[in-house]
Amino acid sequence: MLSIPDALVLSFLPGLRPGAALAIARRGAPEVLARPGDHADLLPPAAARALAGGEPRRRAAAEERLAASAGVRLVALGPDYPDWLARSSDPPPLLWTRGALDPAEGGRSLALVGSRAATTEARTLARAMARELAAAGLVVVSGLARGIDGEAHRGALEAGGRTVAVLGSGLDRMYPPEHAALSEALVRDGGALVSERPLGAPPTPDAFPRRNRILAGWGRGVVVIEAARRSGALVTARCALEEGREVMAVPGPPSWPTAAGTNALIRDGAALVRDAADVAAELGVALQPLARPAGDAMERALRPDAPSTLEDLAQRSGLPLPEVLARLCEMELCGRVRRLPGPLFVATS
Repeated sequence: MLSIPDALVLSFLPGLRPGAALAIARRGAPEVLARPGDHADLLPPAAARALAGGEPRRRAAAEERLAASAGVRLVALGPDYPDWLARSSDPPPLLWTRGALDPAEGGRSLALVGSRAATTEARTLARAMARELAAAGLVVVSGLARGIDGEAHRGALEAGGRTVAVLGSGLDRMYPPEHAALSEALVRDGGALVSERPLGAPPTPDAFPRRNRILAGWGRGVVVIEAARRSGALVTARCALEEGREVMAVPGPPSWPTAAGTNALIRDGAALVRDAADVAAELGVALQPLARPAGDAMERALRPDAPSTLEDLAQRSGLPLPEVLARLCEMELCGRVRRLPGPLFVATS
């Protein structure tokens, strides 16, 4: 266990190796921080020098006051800390949080991650998958990034479920900035925003690989929905494998660069999943049927007895063409529409 002041000091120490915070907590943080020279195996020279100068303690005290004034809760390794993350190999000593944090939810949590520059099909699948999994009682965890992450959070919220966003910046430095409203909705509707970085910390490139280990360690596993050969989502999957968590991936056409990473994961042993039903089967979870939205414009625009073009559907529904495409992809995944050559579309019932 760590006290909040000690965890804050550790968060501001330079050069700590992975897993050092957990080792320091087990050895006794007050003793280690008071006598850094006796614990050189845990504290590198830069950290010992910083402690001798007193700067980490000054920054820690200032940060504690700032967090209190900003309505940010600090959670140190201990009984209030997320249980599965605490059992990972490199848990952060301290989490900055907004919203509701449930330390016992790891066994029903699952990370959904993927490309920032995701295709329409992948974004639609991520949203539908998150919606169905959240409706089944799973906690959807993601990184609030553009693309797959944002759609995963939106899908969980649409189901009235719980979702947790792990940021690579301070909680007051929302990134990307266009997700500020989504982050507020997430907190308002019972979810949580989490970061291991202090207030004011910018979204630097090196922060995101570190963030990804938190996504991987939070719960039972990771689903990668779309990822190129070099993708941060693959870092999350690798961290999950190292922690002994389940890794699942959605396949894509071999010719698509955005599917190269997920196809490689499947080749190397990740479970192949196509939708929420496949994910639920891997986890042994029963899905709940979702009611169709009342008054759905696309439901009214589609006809079971005559094929419709995209232009027909846009005209009848009154929706812009990009939204028509997104809704058609979602309905196709749910088996409510059939695509014909042309392309033409007919309702299945």
